[in-house]
Amino acid sequence: MHGTKLYSTCLVLLTGLICAETSLVNEEVKRTVDLSTHLAKITAEVLLSNQGESAVHSFIVALETELAPHLAYIGVSVKGEEDEDSNLELKETTIKDHSGKFFQVQLTSPLAGGSKLRLQVETVLSHVLQPFPTHITQAERQLVVFQGNHYVYSPYPTRSQSTRVRLASKNVESYTKLGNPSKSDEIIEYGPFRDVAPYSQDAMKIHYENNNPFLTISSITRTIEVSHWGNIAVEETIDLRHTGAVLKGPFSRYDYQRQSDSGISSVKSFKTILPASAQDVYYRDEIGNISTSHLLILEDSVEVEVRPRFPLFGGWKTHYIIGYNLPSYEYLYTLGDQYALKMRLVDHVYDDQVIDFLTVKLILPEGARNVHVDTPYPIHRVPDQLHYTYLDTFGRPVLVATKSNLVEQHIQDVVVHYTFNKILMLQEPLLVVGAFYILFFTVIIYVRLDFSITKDPAAEVRMKVASITEQVLTLVNKRLGLYRHLDEVVNRYKQSRDTGALNSGRKTLEAEHRTLTNDIASLQARLKAEGSDLADKVGEVQKLDGQVKDLVFRSCQEAERLVAGKVKKEAYIESEKSLASRRQELVTRIDSLLDAL
Repeated sequence: MHGTKLYSTCLVLLTGLICAETSLVNEEVKRTVDLSTHLAKITAEVLLSNQGESAVHSFIVALETELAPHLAYIGVSVKGEEDEDSNLELKETTIKDHSGKFFQVQLTSPLAGGSKLRLQVETVLSHVLQPFPTHITQAERQLVVFQGNHYVYSPYPTRSQSTRVRLASKNVESYTKLGNPSKSDEIIEYGPFRDVAPYSQDAMKIHYENNNPFLTISSITRTIEVSHWGNIAVEETIDLRHTGAVLKGPFSRYDYQRQSDSGISSVKSFKTILPASAQDVYYRDEIGNISTSHLLILEDSVEVEVRPRFPLFGGWKTHYIIGYNLPSYEYLYTLGDQYALKMRLVDHVYDDQVIDFLTVKLILPEGARNVHVDTPYPIHRVPDQLHYTYLDTFGRPVLVATKSNLVEQHIQDVVVHYTFNKILMLQEPLLVVGAFYILFFTVIIYVRLDFSITKDPAAEVRMKVASITEQVLTLVNKRLGLYRHLDEVVNRYKQSRDTGALNSGRKTLEAEHRTLTNDIASLQARLKAEGSDLADKVGEVQKLDGQVKDLVFRSCQEAERLVAGKVKKEAYIESEKSLASRRQELVTRIDSLLDAL
């Protein structure tokens, strides 16, 4: 068992002069130790008395050496009327010949001799509750040990002090009994103790049941990207682990779902509170989007129920990413070229959260300069970085800060001041316009201009001849199609004996044939002008086509004689067969010439 001793927050008065120490007395201290979660939250209400003659300007808050590594937050405020508190400034200091951690608290106004002041000291300790036993099965409940001090640790005498300890349940294995304490359900009360000497310590130990979520964020990287086009993108990469008693033995999902008290200290889900204006929320891990999460939009916030893919038992961990967008007008303020961004350095992840290590990356718009950061508490700044995204030229400045051991009290605003020339907002649109202009201009130059070093006249002639030849082939095939069309007209005439239809078809053929023949002759002349020997072959095609035309018209005339009864059918068939044979021979010769073109 790794024992840690209870921290006792004690307010004692100490001025810059050692002789003033004896004038300060804790008249009354009422201390509350809240152990109902995995944090130790200690609140001490102190009535301070200056029994000297001279005024004091500061006093000391102290805690034991054993608890110093666990200190996550400490704050001091003056209790005013109508519940109005005034927070005081703290500065870490040392006291000669005494161990522990000490903070000098500066008063807003001096405490005169004979005067009293009521103060409240709030302290939060992390990782101070230790599971005992350290390993439990799925069916067992979680027990933890808290060790601390029965007395208020103070460099000054205390007239009267009492301590109230609030536990997570009424099931207590054991607890120390200094001064015959009283116990009622989950409350244990010690004291009051009278006339306690300075730096008094007496071991307090409480062993009790605590099944609340022992969740710890091992590391979180919070990235905030600011855009002057109206949007702020926030993304958090979180490594989460269960720091309670480690699961011993196998895990049974059947028992976990069937029995309500199975794995009672495990974590099924938790709620993350986002700003009310958050939109486009996403929640994913390495596998992809986690669909078991739920989003609830409230009046003053957006609530995300984060449900990991598996329940978290002691020693188990998970990794996920959550992100969302925010409207910049709620967080970004401007006056001319001066900008101020006011956002939370760390935000809510779950109730009573503990963050072991935080990294914040604040990405400002490209061109931001004269950056100044105001933080509510000390942080560690690392060298600035550059971030490149779409259409960036020299990169966006990235402010990087780290801090360890954070709790909910650290959810406070950070203010980043910087200057930005608004004319730079036109940079990206102009880059897009310029890129398209260069692209189109390049295409125009490439298409319109000849980049060849030397010209090849022979190649140009070959290209022209090939183009003319292609046109000749098209026209010749079209002209041969006219003959097939006239054949169909003749066949219909032999059935219908409609002389008008036959004459009309014949005239149409002659007109179109004449046009096509003239076009081919024109192309033949162009071939001849280019010096191509293909002109002679085209001339031969023209001659053969004339013969085909004569045969087609003779076939038409024979059909007229057949219909008029001037020739017998047998004689017509023999004549038609002879004409068709000669015509086919001529067409074959034309096809051969066309293939040679």
